[in-house]
Amino acid sequence: MNLDADILLWINGHYAKWADTLMWWTSMVVTWLPLYVLLLGLVVWKYRNWRAVLLITIGFVVAVGLSDFICSGILKPLFCRLRPTREPALDPLHLVNNYIGDPYGFCSSHAANTMACATLFCLLYRHKIATALLMLWVALNCYSRMYLGAHYPTDIIAGLAVGALLAALVYWALSRWLPEGDEAARQGGS
Repeated sequence: MNLDADILLWINGHYAKWADTLMWWTSMVVTWLPLYVLLLGLVVWKYRNWRAVLLITIGFVVAVGLSDFICSGILKPLFCRLRPTREPALDPLHLVNNYIGDPYGFCSSHAANTMACATLFCLLYRHKIATALLMLWVALNCYSRMYLGAHYPTDIIAGLAVGALLAALVYWALSRWLPEGDEAARQGGS
C-alpha cells in the first residue's frame, strides 16, 4: 500500500460507535446550516450596507459553487480515482451506515466547499478567534470524510487547495467590486 492509503486506513481503523455518529453528522451539509446563518449575520452586522452584503453573498455563492463544480463536475470525472469505499484493495474498510458514496473521490468537494466558505469569511471578517474556529470546522469536516472512508488524504489536500484558491480569487474580485463610495463598508463600518 502507499502512504495515502496507509493514513486513510489508520484514520478509518480507529472507530467507535459514538465517533461513527459524530462523523456521519459532521459530513452532512444540513448540520452546518446554523453556522451559515451565523456567518451571514456576522457579515450583515460588520458591513451594514445592503449592496456590500449582496455582493459578498454572491461572492460566497460563487466561491462555494465553483469549488463544488470544479471538484465534482471536472476533476472527479477527469481523474476517475475510486473512493476508498469503492476500492477493492482496501477491503475491509469500516463503513458507517453502509455509506459508499459516488464512484470517484478526487478531489473532495466537502474539503473544497468548506475551505472556500471559511477562507472567504476569514478574509472578509479578519478576526483571529473566528478564523481559528472556522479552520477547526474545516479540519473536522475533512477528518470526517477520511473517517468515513470517502476520501484519501490527497483528495482532501487537493480540495483544500481548490477551495482556498477560489476564495482568494473571489475576495480579490470583491475588493474591486464593492461600491467605490462605500469605503466604510469595505472597512466594516456603517
